[in-house]
Amino acid sequence: MLHWTVHLKGPNRHLHAAVAVGGKVYSFGGFCAWDSNIPKCMYAMAQIDVQVFNTVSLCWIKLPLVTAGGVQRPLEVPSMRDGHTVVLIEGVIYIWGGFMYTRECCNVLYLFDVNTHRWLNSKISGTVPEARCGHSACVLGKVMYIFGGFNKLTKHTYNDIHKLNTTTMTWSIINARGTPAPVSECHSATIIGTKMFVFGGTAHQIHINYNNIRVFDTETNFWLNMSSAQLLPEGRACHSAFAYNGELYIFGGSNFLLDRSFNDLWKFSPETFSWKKVEPRGKSPCWMCRMCCCMVGDLIILFGGYRYRYTPVPLDIEGLEGEDENEAEMSDLYILDLSPSLKTLCKLAVIQYGLEQSVLPHDIRWELAAMTTNRKRKKSPRVWVCSPPVLAAHAAVSLTLSMTYGRSMSWITDSTKDAS
Repeated sequence: MLHWTVHLKGPNRHLHAAVAVGGKVYSFGGFCAWDSNIPKCMYAMAQIDVQVFNTVSLCWIKLPLVTAGGVQRPLEVPSMRDGHTVVLIEGVIYIWGGFMYTRECCNVLYLFDVNTHRWLNSKISGTVPEARCGHSACVLGKVMYIFGGFNKLTKHTYNDIHKLNTTTMTWSIINARGTPAPVSECHSATIIGTKMFVFGGTAHQIHINYNNIRVFDTETNFWLNMSSAQLLPEGRACHSAFAYNGELYIFGGSNFLLDRSFNDLWKFSPETFSWKKVEPRGKSPCWMCRMCCCMVGDLIILFGGYRYRYTPVPLDIEGLEGEDENEAEMSDLYILDLSPSLKTLCKLAVIQYGLEQSVLPHDIRWELAAMTTNRKRKKSPRVWVCSPPVLAAHAAVSLTLSMTYGRSMSWITDSTKDAS
C-alpha cells in the first residue's frame, strides 16, 4: 500500500528540473522569488544553481558556483532558467532548453559530471531542435528524446520529436509516422519498455488542457492508435509522472480552464489501457503544479512547485499550517513510499501518535529526527487521544519493533496508557 511518509522544507521554486543519481536528487534552476538585494538585470547573467537532496540524511546542500578567471558565468555553465529538462545517462546529466532571464528560450546542450561536479564541454553535431521550454525529455538506453514544448518569443507550440545520440553526440529529428500527438507544452513523456507515453499538457493557441494518452513506439517511429479509456483523469498540465512496475503514474498539475489545481494520484495500465485513481495512506500534499518528481528505489521524491491563489485552502491541510493562503512558490518536499517496510510504518506510528522515543536505538531516533526536523508545525501542539483501536495498533507496533530490534518495546503501550 502506497504511503506518504515524509514532509519537509527545501528550496523554494517551481518549473525547475531534477534527476535522481543513486541515493541523491540533483535539482537545477527553476523560478524562485527575487532576491531584493540583487538587481533583476543581474539574474540574466547568473549561472544556474545546483541543489542536492540526500535521501538518507534527508538534507539539502547547495553546490558552490563555478569560478573561472573572474568570469561570472563560464561558457560551459548554463544560466538561470525555468521550464528546462534534465536526464541522466552514464554519470552525466544532460540539461537542455528552458526559458532564460534574458527573456528568450535556449537550445544549447549542457553537460554536468555527477562524479566531479564539473561542467563539461562537448562538440555537438546534427540538426539541433529549435529553442523552447515546457518540453519533455526521457531516456531509452543512451538516447535522449525531446518532445513538444513552447517558444515564448515566437508563440509557437511544438509536437515534433528529436533525439540525441549521446554516444556520437548527434541530434536528429524523427520523421514519425501515424497521427501525432497534438502540439503541447507542460505535458509529461515517460518511457515504459520501448514506448513513450505522452500525457496531458496544454496549448496556448487553442486553449485546451489534454487528458488523453498518446503512445509513440521508438522501435518503429510510429504513433500508435489506441482506444480511449472510459475513466480519465481531468485534463491538466504541469503535473508529475513516473513509471513503476510497468505502469504509469501521474500526480497533481493544474487546469487553467477550470481554474483549479490537483493533488490526486492516478495509475495507468498499458496492458489494459485503463486508468485507476490511487489513494495512498498518510497526509497527501496540497494542490500543486510545476513541481519536480524523482524516483529513488521505491521512493518518490516530490518537491517545489506552485500553488495558485484561486485554489481554496482548507485549514487542516498538512503542509499549509501557518502559511499565507496566497503564497505562490512552494518549498515543500514530500516522499511517497511505493512499498513501505514494517520499519517505516512503525516510525510513522511513533511520529503520528507522539510516542516516547528515548528508549529507541540511536539510529532510529536519528531517522525520526531527520523525518521531522525542518517540518513546519502548527502553533498549538497536537493532542493525541488514544482510543482502544489505536491502543491495539500500538501493541502491533510494539511487537513489530521488538521483533525487528530484539528488545522489549513495552514503552509504547505504557505511553499510550499515560496519554489516555
